[in-house]
Amino acid sequence: MSPVSLSDRIRDSRLLRQALTHSSYANEGYRKEIHNERLEFLGDAVLQLVVTEWLYQHHPEWSEGQLSQARAAIVCEATLAEAATALNVGPQLRLGKGEERSGGRQKPSLLADAMEAIIGACYLSEGFAAARDFVWEILAYALNTVEDREAGRDHKTALNDWLRRRGQEATYQVVASYGPDHAKTFEVEVLVNGVPQGRAIGRSKKEAEQQAARQLLKELTAESPLPPAPGELPPPV
Repeated sequence: MSPVSLSDRIRDSRLLRQALTHSSYANEGYRKEIHNERLEFLGDAVLQLVVTEWLYQHHPEWSEGQLSQARAAIVCEATLAEAATALNVGPQLRLGKGEERSGGRQKPSLLADAMEAIIGACYLSEGFAAARDFVWEILAYALNTVEDREAGRDHKTALNDWLRRRGQEATYQVVASYGPDHAKTFEVEVLVNGVPQGRAIGRSKKEAEQQAARQLLKELTAESPLPPAPGELPPPV
């Protein structure tokens, strides 16, 4: 799949310019620019609705609590910042000198806010249907793996939480790839404190990492279940 082009998705260049304009740039004295905070506010509402609708349609068996938990796992700073990075948003941002010097183009919070503003601009420029398609595309992985998330966490996060409480850490490395470029699969190895613990294959590196983490976590918890931390509920009997 070719990368998403922001100018293709937001044909109103004025709105796209605004979505990429941080307040630090707009507020520099000699400039008269409109920053992206209002678009961010609008985009957040569009994003929440699109994700809520998707979850509601695809998981009719889930309760309100499960739907809310899944939405929170998807609509979060980390997921939005990752989407912004995939879209190459950082280099396109218009930042003030101070924000530029402090590494603003790589800040997850700033990237996530810009991603919401871009969604808002897409909605105003192209309408709700186009904005919905845009959100579906940029959050495809998060949406399609939401069933694998446990208590609002994905398998890699769940594994890292389990290991961290034992003073350990998981890392991942690609050990092989198979097939042509347009249909490649990846084999990933998961290591704990540098020691290989298992492998898994997926249609992307991220999917393979998730599968490797899921398998290892299942094995580790079966061998050595950890008592719930204070405030946590014990697993169902």
